[in-house]
Amino acid sequence: QVQLAESGGGLVQTGGSLRLSCVASGRIYRNFVMGWFRQAPGQEREFVAGIRWSDNSPYYADAVKGRFSISRDNARSTVGHLQMNSLKPEDTAVYQCAGGHGIEALDRPAWYPYWGQGTQVTVSS
Repeated sequence: QVQLAESGGGLVQTGGSLRLSCVASGRIYRNFVMGWFRQAPGQEREFVAGIRWSDNSPYYADAVKGRFSISRDNARSTVGHLQMNSLKPEDTAVYQCAGGHGIEALDRPAWYPYWGQGTQVTVSS
């Protein structure tokens, strides 16, 4: 089993930045994958970014490319971060960290068996 806990959400103005963190605990193996998804009111959950623990390779949704950066903490190997820059009102959503092992399709929620509770990100115009 794996437990995930997010932190770092909040309220920010358009153009601002936030950094979300996700702490993974439990049985974490080399082929672990961490993903970030978001869901705005009345909308479906959508993929934001993902990273493979094995080689730290990132993968981004088109909507956030060039603005968001996903990484693994250098000092704490079970912690991942999502750096969000140039935030827009349309980025407002509940952001959830997700994880699993051996995930092939990083952008598909169904591949992730473990989910955090989520953290609210609100971008004011």
